Amino acid sequence: MMAEKPNSLRTPMGRVRYLGSAKSGTREIWHQRLTSYALLPLSIIFVILILSVVGKDYNTVRATLANPVWSVLILLFLAAGIYHMQLGMKIIIEDYVHGHGAKTIALVGNMFFSICVGVACVYAVLRLSFV
Repeated sequence: MMAEKPNSLRTPMGRVRYLGSAKSGTREIWHQRLTSYALLPLSIIFVILILSVVGKDYNTVRATLANPVWSVLILLFLAAGIYHMQLGMKIIIEDYVHGHGAKTIALVGNMFFSICVGVACVYAVLRLSFV
């Protein structure tokens, strides 16, 4: 442990250095921040895509979404968004659900829901891309 100066104004929490009281949880916070940074440009691109197909006929929309560039960008947007959602809900569950059994069920449900939404979204995008 690093020696502190006797006149240091740092609090004990300030000396923890990004490790919280339980020495864990930092990984999820960093992943949530990284996904939020990734979602900024991806959300703008997604809104541009949606605005570009508003009012177009069905075949034009399918042709636009079948473009590999758009498909990959949509998949990146969905992956980052679903992972960000799953991490946020995990943190909320860990903070506010206090019973061990209820917390375990909620965490498993959160993971299951995120996987189901992710698989459904990937299926929809791939089906539009390859048909």
